Amino acid sequence: MPSLSHRLVALALPRLNPPVVITDPERLRAKLVEKNRTRQTTPPAWLAKDFVVTEEWIGTGGGFPVYVATPRSGSFTRTLVHLHGGSYTATAHVRQWKFAAALARRTSARLVFPAYPLAPEFTWRDSVPALTGYVAGLCAEGEVVVSGDSAGGGLALAVALGVRDLVRSGEAPAQPAKLLLIAPWADLTRSAPGTEEAAARDPWLSIENHDTYALFWAGSAADLVLPQVSPALGDLTDLPPTMLLCGTHDMLYAGAEALAARAAAVGWPVVFEIGHGLLHVYPILPVAEARGALKRLAAFVRG
Repeated sequence: MPSLSHRLVALALPRLNPPVVITDPERLRAKLVEKNRTRQTTPPAWLAKDFVVTEEWIGTGGGFPVYVATPRSGSFTRTLVHLHGGSYTATAHVRQWKFAAALARRTSARLVFPAYPLAPEFTWRDSVPALTGYVAGLCAEGEVVVSGDSAGGGLALAVALGVRDLVRSGEAPAQPAKLLLIAPWADLTRSAPGTEEAAARDPWLSIENHDTYALFWAGSAADLVLPQVSPALGDLTDLPPTMLLCGTHDMLYAGAEALAARAAAVGWPVVFEIGHGLLHVYPILPVAEARGALKRLAAFVRG
C-alpha cells in the first residue's frame, strides 16, 4: 500500500492542479510562448552550498545554457546529466533540482543540468542534436550517466540513441555508462496498449491533453514517430544498462511497460521497477517512496 505521504499527495495534486481540457490549442500555444519568454530554468541558490556552478552554452542560433555543478571538493568520479520533465513546455521545478543534486551527491558525480529550449516555440530540433553532441563529448572525457524524468526521460533516451549512433559511425568513442529513466514520456504517439486504462488510474496527468503537448514538441504529426521524438519506437539495440521506474497510477505506465518489453526482446539490459499504486514521477515527489527509489538508483549507478 502506498505511504500516507503518497496518499496525501495523490489527493492534493488534482486539487492544486485541477485538470483543464484544452479546447483551443493555438490559444494555448500563444500563451505558453509568451510565458516562456519571461522565464528560464536556472540553478537554485542552495545548490552553491555543495557545488561550484558554472554555465556553458551549446546549440545553434544563440543556443541554450547548460549548468555544470562541480562538487566543491573538486573531486568526482562520473558526470550525471539530468534532463528535466514538464511536458517539454515548463521550466525545471525545484524538486527536479533537489532530486538531481541528491543523486549526484550519492554517486560522487558532477551534475550537468541543461536548460533546453521549451515547446511550443521550440521543438526537438532545437535540443536533441545539440544535446547529443554535447553528451557524446562528455562521454569522451569519462564516465557519464544520463537521467531524466517524464518528458526529460524521453529526451534522455532520444539522446542516448543519438550517441549510440555516433559511436556506431565512428564519430564518438563511447556511450553513457548508464541510463536512468523515471516515468519516461518516450512514445508521443500514445500507441502503447493499455494507455487509456493507465490514464484512468492517474489523478494527475490528462490523456485528453496528451496529443496537443506531443505535437508542440514534435512540431508536426509526421515527426511524432521519429526516434528523436518517440525513442521508444526506435532501434533499442546496443544501449547501456538502464533502470526504468514507473508507477502503475501513471498515464505513462503503459508506455513504460511496452518499453521494457521491447528492451527484453532485443537484449537491452533494463531493470524495470514497478511502483504499485504510485504516481507519475514518484521518485521526485515529497513522498516516502522517493527515498527508497533514490537509494536504489544510486546503487544502480555505482554498481
